Amino acid sequence: MGILYGMVARGQVVLAEFSATQTNASVVARLILERMKEVKNNCISSFSHHPYIFHVKGTDGLTVLCMADDASGRIIPFAFLEDIHKKIVKTFGRAVHSASAYAMNDEFSRVLCQQMDHFSRNPNVDRLNRLKGEMNQVQSVLIDNIENALERGDRLALLVEKAITMQQPMQGNNSTVALKRKARSYKNVIWWRDCKFTATLMLLFLLTIVYVSLAFVCNGLFLSSCFNHMTMASVVPHMF
Repeated sequence: MGILYGMVARGQVVLAEFSATQTNASVVARLILERMKEVKNNCISSFSHHPYIFHVKGTDGLTVLCMADDASGRIIPFAFLEDIHKKIVKTFGRAVHSASAYAMNDEFSRVLCQQMDHFSRNPNVDRLNRLKGEMNQVQSVLIDNIENALERGDRLALLVEKAITMQQPMQGNNSTVALKRKARSYKNVIWWRDCKFTATLMLLFLLTIVYVSLAFVCNGLFLSSCFNHMTMASVVPHMF
């Protein structure tokens, strides 16, 4: 079904609205406006009113609201709200901040109708949902990778620090000092382990470079020409 209702308001003053079906959306929308009086201008929210979801976006003193079915998700409705906000500001300019109730309804309700149909039926808009799904999958993979990296030791160090913080209010100074010493000792163990691992890798790397260089000079992986030369050098003096 898509987006079924749209509204633009300034505070409690409704400037324009349009409904594609007979529902109590207008009544619920006004209740939401009343509820959001204390909310800052720039905000986004969603409210469930079974079987529909009301999506609200407040920007620069204007509130744009729509009602959509649950299958529409959040990306398409909020893209619609962003589009409507840009269109009403572009069409009426500064008048949106002083116009009376429904002053723009005759002209802008048609825009609401057109854009509701566009965002509900245009197949290109569905790509937004697919793109969002792909982004969520990538984000999930990145988070999993980060967590796996932390599990190699850093996560344990963080847990030790958190344990100290949590136990400070419950334990005396002596216990806290002991925990801190254990934490530092544990960190030192991890640091030395990492240093040894890094040093081992560097040593293996240097040995590999030396071996490759010798193999190149000695004409073979088994360094046969160098060994033969050394053998001959040791034998020649004994001949004299």
